[in-house]
Amino acid sequence: MISLFLVNNFSGYGVAILFLASVIYISKVPFKFMIRGMKPILIILFITVTVNLFLTPGEPIFQYWKITITKEGAIQAGMMGFRLSFLIIGSSIMTLTTTPNQLTDGMEKGLWPLKKIHVPVHEIAMMMSIALRFIPILLEETDKIMKAQLARGADFESGNIFRRVKAMIPILVPLFVSAFRRANDLAMAMEARCYRGGEGRTKMKPLGYRKRDFFAYLYLVAMMTGIIVVGNLLFLP
Repeated sequence: MISLFLVNNFSGYGVAILFLASVIYISKVPFKFMIRGMKPILIILFITVTVNLFLTPGEPIFQYWKITITKEGAIQAGMMGFRLSFLIIGSSIMTLTTTPNQLTDGMEKGLWPLKKIHVPVHEIAMMMSIALRFIPILLEETDKIMKAQLARGADFESGNIFRRVKAMIPILVPLFVSAFRRANDLAMAMEARCYRGGEGRTKMKPLGYRKRDFFAYLYLVAMMTGIIVVGNLLFLP
């Protein structure tokens, strides 16, 4: 993600395409799942590309009435489109190949030096793990509440934007009440099991470094270097 923001031309994105293609092949995740993750952001992608295409000043290459497309705008729109697409595909690869527990355990292990300055690394990782687990639960609860309100005659689609926002109150109030109730139940369950933080705790499946992890580091460094060098020094527009 960081490397994508260091690219100044399309050559660097070519290196990013090769990297993403190789990672998708290694992950053995079908490409259609990656494309499926693009659907929710198509509107944002369209707006971003359109704004950069028509509102970037520079050398005109197309002009009709008050609509002007510049060379700089076309380049900027293309780069932003590639950047957003690669960000979503890269995030999809991570979430489709790594479980929430692995993500939080990896974050906890990666941030362990911060314990030296008394940063509660384990507690932060625990909060992230709980938050990730609550997302599907809250989505399911929202769906149940919406169906219950629709059965009582609620209307969430008609009217102006203010009326629609007001119509969401009967959903948000019970959703917040349910979320706080679940959080309280979880806290009581953790206290009943004598949870006292991460000091001295062990893991059932501890993470350990293997050869492929070090190869992955080398591959990432090589990719990052290639994107920066090709994207900033070679084939400048």
